[in-house]
Amino acid sequence: MPGRKQLNDVSSPPETIPIITVSARAAFRLTVAFMLAVILAFLAVEGWRTWRDYHAAFASARDSVTNLARATAQHAEDAIRQVDVLTAALGERVEGDGLQSINVPRIHNLLVQQARLMPQLHGLFIYGPDGHWIVTDKEVIPDPVNNADRDYFQYHRTHTDREVRIGEVVKSKSTDDLIIPISRRLNNPDGSFAGVLLGTIKVSYFVDYYGDFKIDDKGALVLALRSGTILVRRPFIASVVGQSLSDSAIFKRFLPVSSEGIAEVKAVVDDTERLYGYRALTTYPLVVEAGLSRESIIAPWRWDLFKTGFVLFFLISAFTVFGLIVLNQLRQRMRMEKALRVAHQSMRDMALTDSLTGLGNRRRLDSALEDEIRLATRQRSTLALIMLDVDYFKPYNDTYGHAAGDDCLSAVGAAISRAVKRPGDLAVRYGGEEFAVLLPNTDSEGAAIVAHDILEAIRSQRIEHSAHPLGHVTASAGIASGTPAERPLTPGSLINAADKMLYRAKQSGRDRYCVAAALAESSVHPGCTH
Repeated sequence: MPGRKQLNDVSSPPETIPIITVSARAAFRLTVAFMLAVILAFLAVEGWRTWRDYHAAFASARDSVTNLARATAQHAEDAIRQVDVLTAALGERVEGDGLQSINVPRIHNLLVQQARLMPQLHGLFIYGPDGHWIVTDKEVIPDPVNNADRDYFQYHRTHTDREVRIGEVVKSKSTDDLIIPISRRLNNPDGSFAGVLLGTIKVSYFVDYYGDFKIDDKGALVLALRSGTILVRRPFIASVVGQSLSDSAIFKRFLPVSSEGIAEVKAVVDDTERLYGYRALTTYPLVVEAGLSRESIIAPWRWDLFKTGFVLFFLISAFTVFGLIVLNQLRQRMRMEKALRVAHQSMRDMALTDSLTGLGNRRRLDSALEDEIRLATRQRSTLALIMLDVDYFKPYNDTYGHAAGDDCLSAVGAAISRAVKRPGDLAVRYGGEEFAVLLPNTDSEGAAIVAHDILEAIRSQRIEHSAHPLGHVTASAGIASGTPAERPLTPGSLINAADKMLYRAKQSGRDRYCVAAALAESSVHPGCTH
């Protein structure tokens, strides 16, 4: 319907509160049922809370492993990128000077200076095409001084790509430390193999960094090659370094689908069930895993469940004792409640309902008008009011008597109730033969449709009225609407405007409605319609 929106039932008459009389036996059953319902409610609430806390524990753990994986991945990427950038610059300089004419003391000093700036660096090395050490940041070169047997050296000798390569963990020939080799190929001007530039990162650098994270004793942090080979792991066990994770669930099932995520799996290294956050680095072929053991996640929840169970048992026991005491006083309380319900309902009926028509009364309208004006102001919506008056009602009373007049008003009220369909609309008997309909969130066009339906519903009853020119009962209506947010509006001004339109409808021949386009007298442009 144009100009009218559906509303919640905020203005409908109050429902009658049922009054129930029960015997002592029924009251006993009701109380027992109530006690059981409360106990079940206790169990349901605590069960829901327990379920919520269980999922909250895992949600928190998922956030933790995700953040751990992100932090360790960023740390690894930053550490390797620094070495990558450094070796790229050194490689370009060495290739520009030529390995045959390299100034060893000057390059040595440069390597020493760069190694001091990077805490992750174990060392910087330049090897010739035969694997012999040409220059390093170390003060002492060990014997033998050939690295041609290293995997990274053999790779660069047989592959022409110039990208940096991250190798498996090896033991340093100069210090016996476990190191991660970061290498790149050096070329002669003709593109032939000239040697290898190597930067090594201390495994202990990552072990110390991972040790600063506060995770449970069975938690794990892993840095591995994309192939699955372990480079670093917390807890650190030297024998684990170099083992492969290629058969693990993360590498077989999850990484091929997504480069980052969360997985709850059993570790292949120690068979511990953990919640892992994993992430593959975008720049380098590395994968990090951060895992919290399942036991560490659910242990606090399990302890809280035990405490909650104990408290719940105590509460249910106390409630049962209390319920048994209440049973002894139940009858008197039910009689009091019955009397209160009757009195309360009688007061509501007297205060808000018209006994003849069953509609609301003027007091109900006065209260609703103030509330709806405030609501319309907040929502910047339009409010409409229809004032109705039964035509030639005094002659009707004079002709048929007051009893018939009451029946007529009751029939008119029923017709209005049928025509007012929205739950949020309010129909009242304003006084005597005058009625009012309050239409929230409705403009004048929508109110006109409602008024037309009401007048048609009254006509359709064909109530005989010999003193009426048409021979049957009709009514006239006046409509006023306004938007409080745009123009100040009070209950009195809305009622007065609708009354003026009702008076105009009476003057225009009755059995019709007149509409005011606005509430201010200077801007009223009325129109009357049958």
